[in-house]
Amino acid sequence: MDDVDHQTRGCAGLLIAGAGGASTAVLAWAPHARVSVTGGFEEIHRDLSVLYVDLPLIALGGALVPVVAWSLTLRLLGRPWAAALVAVAALGIGVWGLTTWWTPYERPEFTG
Repeated sequence: MDDVDHQTRGCAGLLIAGAGGASTAVLAWAPHARVSVTGGFEEIHRDLSVLYVDLPLIALGGALVPVVAWSLTLRLLGRPWAAALVAVAALGIGVWGLTTWWTPYERPEFTG
């Protein structure tokens, strides 16, 4: 019975890490992609490819980073609280890297 409870907690941790990571990454990404979706001033910069290319990649990366960190830490240390801390730290570093590095493409203002 204890083994099933341990497995259930491990699966729940992975699901929480994946869902929380994906939602956090998408919420951090959305303000940067707003210009591409709305088009900005007079809809000059509208580029909806951010919705079908960038959005799935951001959500997938946001889900995988904390899950991989959780899994590796849980396997190495065997402590769920340490795995949760490492997953949160990895997600924070991943979101920081995302918001620092990624910017959507914007066409120049005066291209005929």
